[in-house]
Parts: sequence; C-alpha cells; structure tokens
Amino acid sequence: MKKLLFAGVAVSAITAFGASASADITIAVAGPMTGQYAAFGEQMKAGAEQAVADINAAGGVMGEQLVLEVGDDACDPKQAVAVANQLAGKGVVFVAGHFCSGSSIPASAVYNDSNIVQISPASTNPKFTDERPGPGVYRVCGRDDQQGQVAGAFLAKTFGDKNIAIIDDKSAYGKGLADETRKYMNEAGKTEILDESYNAGEKDYSALVSKLKAANIDVLYVGGYHTEAGLIKRQMVDQGMDTILISGDALVTDEYWQITGDAGAGTFMTFSPDPRKNPVAKPVVDALEAAGKTAEGYSLYTYGAIQAWADAASAAGSTDFDPVIAELNKGEYDTVLGKLSFDDKGDVTLPGYVFYEWKDGKYDYME
Repeated sequence: MKKLLFAGVAVSAITAFGASASADITIAVAGPMTGQYAAFGEQMKAGAEQAVADINAAGGVMGEQLVLEVGDDACDPKQAVAVANQLAGKGVVFVAGHFCSGSSIPASAVYNDSNIVQISPASTNPKFTDERPGPGVYRVCGRDDQQGQVAGAFLAKTFGDKNIAIIDDKSAYGKGLADETRKYMNEAGKTEILDESYNAGEKDYSALVSKLKAANIDVLYVGGYHTEAGLIKRQMVDQGMDTILISGDALVTDEYWQITGDAGAGTFMTFSPDPRKNPVAKPVVDALEAAGKTAEGYSLYTYGAIQAWADAASAAGSTDFDPVIAELNKGEYDTVLGKLSFDDKGDVTLPGYVFYEWKDGKYDYME
C-alpha cells in the first residue's frame, strides 16, 4: 500500500511538474559565448538574462514564465548552424541572435525552416535582411551600408588631404563594412592609397604595420573586430606611428582598451547612439551594474530585442510564428532602445550611427 501510495504521489508530482514545465516559454540568446569575441557574448547574455528576469517578475508573457537557453556559436558559421538546430530541437520559439553576421545569416535559414522568430541585436551585414530566407528575421541594430555611409563621408571630409588605408579581416562583417565605407568615401571624392586584407586570430601584424608605415599612412580604417584592431593599433604605436585608427561597432567593448592600453587613445569608431544614455534604460543599467554585469555595447540591444518579441507575442496572444510576425510587422514597441518598429525587410527604425572616441580607457561621443 505504501509503495502504491508513494508511486501515486510520484506520478502526480511528475505530472504536475510536466504541466508546469510545459507552460513555460523557451527562448534563447545565441552568440560568441567563447572564443576571441566572447566579450560580445557576455554582453548579449547579460542583457538577455536581465530581460527574462524583468519580464518574468512582471508576470511573464501571457502569464507564462520565460526560460532562457544560451547558444554558443563562437562566431563560427558551421557552429552557428549546429546551435540553431539544437535550439530548434529544444522547442525554442524565439532567438535573440546571433552576433556575427557570418553566423546570423546561415543560422537564419534553420530558424526559418523551424518557424522560429530571430531578432539579431548586432548583425549589421545588409544581406542578413536583404536576403532573408523568410519573414521571421529581424534586427534591432543598424546596417553596414548605413554605418559605412557615415564613416565614408567622415573620412572624406575630415581627412581629405591625408593618406588613408582600408583593411579588412575577410569576414562577412569586416569586409562588408570596409566595402561600404570605401564606396561612400570614394563617392565623396576621396581615394584610399592602400587596400589590404588580414587574417583574424593572429597575434603578430608587424608585416602589415611595416607596409602601412612605408606607405606613410595617416589614417587606417579597419573592417574587423576589436581584438585584431587593438593589436594593430598597439603595434603601429610600437613602430613609432601616430596613425589614427578608425573602425566600426565591433570596438564597443572595454577589451579594446585592455589590448591597446594608452596606445588606443584617439581611436574613432561608429556605433548607434548609446542606449545607456536613454532615461528609460536607467533601471536596467542600474540592475546590470549592481549585479556586476556589463551594460555596454550590445547588452541593451539584446534586452530590447527580447522586449520587442515579448510585446509582440503578448499583443498576438500567442507565441506561434505567424501571429507574432504579424504583430512585429505592424507594431511599435517601447524598449530600452527607445520606440522602435520594423520595416518590410525586418530592419529597425531607429536613429543611425554616430562617432565615438576612445580616451582614458573609455569611449564616448566624439566632441
């Protein structure tokens, strides 16, 4: 009798737990949680965890709690596809990710086939939305053609009488950004005197730096990530060069200064208006910082992506693919990034890019 009683209790407990678990809504954040770009994965994870905690504390989505899965693609396209398939197998209905365009683009095909909504906080390559495989692909960041237009015009106007070189790391993000910047700079009447590509992941760029030095390069535009840009900048200074380094939004991490030290002073970069300065974001920034987590870079962009999806799901009264997409396509959402909506490509309607300057270990708007 006791065995039967305990068995009945166990079955009841399992059934109750199963009912509770089935009521949860599983979403995910995916990006480089490990590898040389893990600083950005840390930003994304911090923003996602805070968004889930805040949404759950406010009652969840349609009264159901969110459960967060974390996918690590290490910014590798093949790994990104594997992660996307794993998340699909776990019943995820929404993914905030990925970070690198080279990961987001191939992963988007998996999400489309699996009826999973994807909103990238950080993938800026135009192909991500221009060639999206289906209607469930969005981003809350800008595009490289927008970023390149700002950078190219700035280079032509500010350094029209200087020797400019443009280099890239051959990645979807880095090459795409360099190409767009070059295009708009050339259209503004300025031509670079040197074009080069480099291999990401190396430690010694002395040969490249020597070539830049021999060409008397005054301004170097880098289409790539903070790790390599930081090493190149430091090695230029080590060779006695005072060349100005300019790059894009992949320098929005304190790790850049950790690599360069004082050699990084005077570096310029483009990034969207800093969401940490939005008054509506202050409670989230305070909560992240109180927990010892980062609020910089793409933390709030990930938070905002999850906010937009959660609001759309609530408005739709469903987490199903088609109803959520219908809401995302027509709604306007109050987020830590400000009010946002999406155009017919899935691109966000937010302010574009501005210039920042690195000095004293921090970056802020260029004066």
